[in-house]
Amino acid sequence: MQVQTPPDQSIPPILGTLPDIEVPGETVPRRARVQLDLLLLAIEALDLGGSEALLITASDLNLQSIVKNRVGLWRLRSANPLRRYGSQRKTLTQAEGKAMVLVICNLARRLTGVIRQLLLAHQQLSDRNLSVEHHFRLSEYLERFRAHFRSRMNPRRAAVLLYDTDEKLNDLALGLLRQLLFCTGTAGPQRLWTSLFDGEVA
Repeated sequence: MQVQTPPDQSIPPILGTLPDIEVPGETVPRRARVQLDLLLLAIEALDLGGSEALLITASDLNLQSIVKNRVGLWRLRSANPLRRYGSQRKTLTQAEGKAMVLVICNLARRLTGVIRQLLLAHQQLSDRNLSVEHHFRLSEYLERFRAHFRSRMNPRRAAVLLYDTDEKLNDLALGLLRQLLFCTGTAGPQRLWTSLFDGEVA
């Protein structure tokens, strides 16, 4: 009599909506680990309750086995080698990466209105040759993002030194907004997940 092995109950079913990517080591690439953490950083800058929202969203998506609590979330994000303490964790499994993608896309959908508003405001300011300080909400987002980035990233890393001015960090923050908008569609999680491996996040 053949005995069927029950599915691994520790793997959240929602992870099955994203494909496994065949890469060496079956882990998430370094560049993708940086990207995921920066997208979460942008969400935190958009929403004052962003840090708590990340945990609530993970719970809503039944991802508690991967994102257990604040410490668990910090450990996932510390896989970003640009972080001040990022060297404590060298890898991110695909299951962990998928969980982060699903949380990011879910929150991006909730923040779609704000994201569109800020991107439109930036375009209008650019058309009129006005600085971002002329739009309070946009200026506030950029200021918070710069503060988060500078407090959490290791200033001795060459990739961090590239963002040594407010203007460069503003450009990064705006680029992340565009990428979050990219995540808001019906196939947002699938598009973001696969793009992390082929470099086509835009």
